[in-house]
Amino acid sequence: MADAKVIPFDDDRSRGAAAQRPQRRRSAGSRRKGEPAVVREVQPLPGRAVPQDDGPVAGEEKAPVKPQEGGLEQRIAGGLAFLRRRLTGDYEVDDFGYDEELTDQVLMSLLRPLYEKYFRVEVKGIDNIPEKGGALIVANHSGTLPLDGLMMQVAVHDNHPAGRHLRLLAADLVFVLPVVNELARKAGHTLACAEDAQRLLERGELVGVMPEGFKGIGKPFSERYKLQRFGRGGFVSTALRAGTPIIPCSIVGAEEIYPMIGNAKTLARLLGFPYFPITPTFPWLGPLGAVPLPTKWTIQFGEPIHTDGYPQEAAEDPMLMFNLTDQVREQIQHTLYKLLVQRRSVFF
Repeated sequence: MADAKVIPFDDDRSRGAAAQRPQRRRSAGSRRKGEPAVVREVQPLPGRAVPQDDGPVAGEEKAPVKPQEGGLEQRIAGGLAFLRRRLTGDYEVDDFGYDEELTDQVLMSLLRPLYEKYFRVEVKGIDNIPEKGGALIVANHSGTLPLDGLMMQVAVHDNHPAGRHLRLLAADLVFVLPVVNELARKAGHTLACAEDAQRLLERGELVGVMPEGFKGIGKPFSERYKLQRFGRGGFVSTALRAGTPIIPCSIVGAEEIYPMIGNAKTLARLLGFPYFPITPTFPWLGPLGAVPLPTKWTIQFGEPIHTDGYPQEAAEDPMLMFNLTDQVREQIQHTLYKLLVQRRSVFF
């Protein structure tokens, strides 16, 4: 495996992705899925009985963790139980560093006000995402900062009937930034390369990719809602090998949160960034200019494009990959135009 060749999804992630992949670590005391939990004896307080927990029935799958509901006492009890598990290390992370409980209880709770109150995201076509099994969601990318990926993650988490979790594929830049690196791993993000994507899909995970990469997120405001090139079609090849459906996703509203009217290329090269945005408010207003505009968002998941009918060798057919890539791209672009016509206002 050490000599395995990693194939990036697009040109933006082709700078030695395998060599730059960060070491996957887990918190001290945490355990990977499948490892036995450490049993600790709980000493009862005087006059208090220790609650009994028989644990899950053998062979029974663990139910997805939902946001805390109920009264204040129930939420406080849930929060204290969560803190106890974090302090004792009685929680799980997978081999990518994904911490499902932390994502459900903390990260989603932090993103939810931005999703519900600030951008007021409307979700369409959520039923096009299968209830189980692997699937690859392919979306447009925009907005100067990658908030669209995070909002898409909340949209799937909070609206899908099966409570599915979206595992996003991110550029290698994400995993070299302090703090951001750890949070991205905890939230289930991983390097945007064919190797990691195929492993997740074959496990039955829901994977999200934005093939435009930095070309999409860093394009000028004058080119808003015009899709950039979708790389070399690596995402299609991965879906074909895994035999999983491709679900086109169109996001409207992200283009206007940071209208990019200029790019300080020299400064970007000095900082090692793909671009350095200049907007009507940034850097002129300092930190205040980094606040996104409160646009109204719509996220629509299109009908899946099935790949399980193709033979395994189809993943090596460049013409088939080109045709499927173009089909996905055209479906996303057509839906973007349709949503823009239906939109009443950028902000309402």
